[in-house]
Amino acid sequence: MASFGMLLPELPGYLAQMGAHHLIGWIVALFTIGAFFSRFVSGRMADRAGRKPVMLFGTAVTALAGFAYIGVARMDNVAMAVTGFLVVRLLHGLSTGFRPTGTSAFLTDIVPAQRRGEALGYLGVAGNAGMALGPALGSWLAVEFGYDAMFLASSALGVAAYGMTSLLPESLPQPRKVQWGDLNVFEGGSLERAAWPSSVFLLPVALAFGAFLTVTPDLVEELGFKYKGSFNTVVVAASIVARLIAGKASDRHGRVELLMVGAVLLALGMTLFSNATTVPMLLTAGVVYGLSIGINMPAIFAWTIDLAPEGKAATSLSTMLMALEVGIGGGAYVSGTWYATNPEVLLSLYGGCAFLGLAGFAFLFWWRRVHKNGGFAR
Repeated sequence: MASFGMLLPELPGYLAQMGAHHLIGWIVALFTIGAFFSRFVSGRMADRAGRKPVMLFGTAVTALAGFAYIGVARMDNVAMAVTGFLVVRLLHGLSTGFRPTGTSAFLTDIVPAQRRGEALGYLGVAGNAGMALGPALGSWLAVEFGYDAMFLASSALGVAAYGMTSLLPESLPQPRKVQWGDLNVFEGGSLERAAWPSSVFLLPVALAFGAFLTVTPDLVEELGFKYKGSFNTVVVAASIVARLIAGKASDRHGRVELLMVGAVLLALGMTLFSNATTVPMLLTAGVVYGLSIGINMPAIFAWTIDLAPEGKAATSLSTMLMALEVGIGGGAYVSGTWYATNPEVLLSLYGGCAFLGLAGFAFLFWWRRVHKNGGFAR
């Protein structure tokens, strides 16, 4: 996660340096498109061939991506360099399409069901720690030593993660070898319909997140942050605090109840962003939004596993995460394109995201009334 997070705050500036600032909406959108299509394969593969091959493939992509960014930057033709950068972003998305699916399924294999939310919360803490340190490190490297140093550090972290992952045991009972047929998306079995409730709730949450990722670096810079990644560290630190509590709370009180709290905090955080004209206001908005992320993510993963049929945990996770990619990509593209053509809408975009949080709350309210036993209902 540190490898992924360390690049994102600086990529809009990197693309602007190429003379293609109008394409910033594609930075996140293409990444999520790559992740989305890879999920048609990753979940099914993890349920058949094991969690470890899926984790290793995603990590290998991360390790190679940094070198690819450096390579395209050295192209003599600017148009080709921009095109190459966008292609690398698309392929880099494969890392997210594989790694989180395998890792989350691996964890749920080895922990008791009654502590599933707690365990996924701790997994999120580890990921968020990387996301907290990564942006600050990436911004520092880019400002002080240049973009190449940032990309090389990203690849180095990917190599280290690959080595550690290779030491893990396989948690799936009786896995078989990966087969070419696993890559055939037309074979079927790539989607799990039991994951539809968690997917529906995740979609508006992800739309808001895509917009946040795309336009916030410019807002942060406009308000005077030298190292844009340092603001992400504030958001992620708040998320870590919430995750330490929220996962266990969802085991005790139910997934839907916690997600309703997260949806309200999402709406509140985005409302604060829409009024952020000073650094203290911006930081307050970042803390509230970070708390919403820390509550929502472990609960949504645990809820998806709760709903999954036997032997379909990874497929259910990949189905739910497709909604994440659609939301992030759609939010990134719409907000980035709109903002690039009319910078005056920057704060208004956050107001729209507040309504997305309310939409998520409304869905959960409906679901809770229909299913009286809360988040554990199938």
